[in-house]
Amino acid sequence: MSRVSTFDEAVSLIKPGMNVFVQGGSATPSGMLDALSRRKNLDGVRLYHLHLAGPVGFADRAYKDGIKSCSMFVAQNMREAVRDGRAEYIPVFLSDIAGLFRSGRIKLDAAIVQLSPADRHGLCSLGVSVDVARAAVDTAGIIIADINRQMPRTHGNTVVPLTKLAAWVESDHPIHEHPPEAKAEVTERIGEIIAGLIEDGSTLQMGIGAVPDAVLARLGNKHELGIHTEMFSDGVVDLVRGGVITNRNKSVHPGRSVTSFVVGSQRLFDFVNDNPLVEFHPADRTNDTSLIRKNDRTIAINSALQVDLTGQVCADSLGHNIYSGIGGQMDFIRGAALSRGGKAIIALPATASGGRLSRIATELTPGAGVVTTRGHVHWIVTEFGAVDLHGRSLRERGEALISIAHPDFRAELRKSLANVRHYILG
Repeated sequence: MSRVSTFDEAVSLIKPGMNVFVQGGSATPSGMLDALSRRKNLDGVRLYHLHLAGPVGFADRAYKDGIKSCSMFVAQNMREAVRDGRAEYIPVFLSDIAGLFRSGRIKLDAAIVQLSPADRHGLCSLGVSVDVARAAVDTAGIIIADINRQMPRTHGNTVVPLTKLAAWVESDHPIHEHPPEAKAEVTERIGEIIAGLIEDGSTLQMGIGAVPDAVLARLGNKHELGIHTEMFSDGVVDLVRGGVITNRNKSVHPGRSVTSFVVGSQRLFDFVNDNPLVEFHPADRTNDTSLIRKNDRTIAINSALQVDLTGQVCADSLGHNIYSGIGGQMDFIRGAALSRGGKAIIALPATASGGRLSRIATELTPGAGVVTTRGHVHWIVTEFGAVDLHGRSLRERGEALISIAHPDFRAELRKSLANVRHYILG
């Protein structure tokens, strides 16, 4: 089989019992997933993926005895399925996933991806999501592709020869966009505080969401910034065009913004399309701590759901309920901490549930997972300030974190700190 007319024809190559990778993010091949969800004879098929955009019919209750989703980063559209046991969550560093595929620990029989059209050399690109898709297409026995005219052609380690495809469908449809989050006073204040920690010549890692957007919007007066990140969104575009991001001071891929995937609007997709100054590399390279640390003044900005008074950071779960994933947080927190002049930052609003709960807590909610350990944590930022926990004792950490908790909860936290001091101080 080579070129076929329909997605249904293409996914006919998937057989019961196969391990199948599906590309994610804005490159999620939704047409292929819809066709796969229509299949009724796929018992034992395991779908390995990161964040998937759009509808995920295979996760419906109707398919609980057929396709099994194995999420390495859980998107909103998969949370219920994971919670109910119809899908599985694999906690793993983003930098380690490629090794699972390449070593055969997770042996992929097939990979389903969305590619840019082939050039005159017969070479497609992985478009806006290289991340772990690079390792998947390099190791899977069968590659099935949606070759979409609207998928940007990207530079870097993105090439997939047309001759390597077992089946493909030619299409012409928009890829998944991610609209910016609405501005809020709390996230705008957090962005202002973090922007004040960023020096000229810094190299940035930041993800998607209101806080990264708020930070980027406040960097217009900075100079000679660089980008080495696992992903970026629209906020980077204006800083590049305004001459703020030049990448001149970077040691790794100088002169180039480096990422493994992008998520955002069509404006962002147009920016990366055939842009030789933006390089897409697999996540085992972008998130390699030994490379991250080589760029001086690396600033890693990551989010959290909860932080306890000893500095343990929960970022992937709300109690026992899986909310997202480990992703690249630890890769960049450690890399930034080892970078000369670097800053490893965890940012979070001080409260949740409309102000009824403090995200700075005496202890993590039972069942919550520690993504960044108390030994790795450095800067914590809320709308009430920034504190650096590195080198501080447990008592000092607790007092520092209480100082940036919401004022309504500080007295209660101080009382809790006093009550638990006998075990946190030994």
